[in-house]
Amino acid sequence: MLEQKLKKNKLSEIDFYFVSDSILSKKGIISDISNSLRAGCRIIQYREKDRSANEMLKEALEIKKLCKGNAILLVNDRIDVALAVDADGVHLGQNDMPIQIARRLLGKNKIIGLTAHNAKEAIEAEKQGADYIALSPIFATSTKKDAGKACGIEMIKKVRKATNIPLVAIGGINKQNVSRVVKAGADAVVAISAVVGSKDAYKEVCEFRKIICKSKQKI
Repeated sequence: MLEQKLKKNKLSEIDFYFVSDSILSKKGIISDISNSLRAGCRIIQYREKDRSANEMLKEALEIKKLCKGNAILLVNDRIDVALAVDADGVHLGQNDMPIQIARRLLGKNKIIGLTAHNAKEAIEAEKQGADYIALSPIFATSTKKDAGKACGIEMIKKVRKATNIPLVAIGGINKQNVSRVVKAGADAVVAISAVVGSKDAYKEVCEFRKIICKSKQKI
């Protein structure tokens, strides 16, 4: 019970959810993460599909030092890397390791997030023990080639009504539509290209967080 409370407390503080992308990044992921943390971001997902295990370990350790005491650090897919650097948890996709096995490997006190594309998958994720759901993609996006068809604002509302765990929205989100996303029920949002593809990640995250916080106040 104590572990569950600690996880809930950590996740209740998130608003802008940073996901790394070295291909899109203009200044490198360490710079992006440092600036996002400086802007008040409280959750970082290390997502690098094309790195070797050794490269990931070195990079993840460096990121962990940046996040320590400031933000949650999750590793995308790679449970081995998450365990090796003692990250706060992992983020999994629908075709990755089942949550039950991931939980057995990671333990009760680690955070496990799962991507869902519709209400059915989101409900099942909560049943299986996911700590949060990442609903994707909300709008059409070119950042993730296999993201699938956009599910839209109405799907956020459906998932919010059907589940009780934190809901993260991802896919095609920008400063023009983020307010609608939050008002529909998202607790946090991911905007990869809008941040890492900009010249000033710090400024972008600050602006996103400001809009998110204002939008939450109007709910």
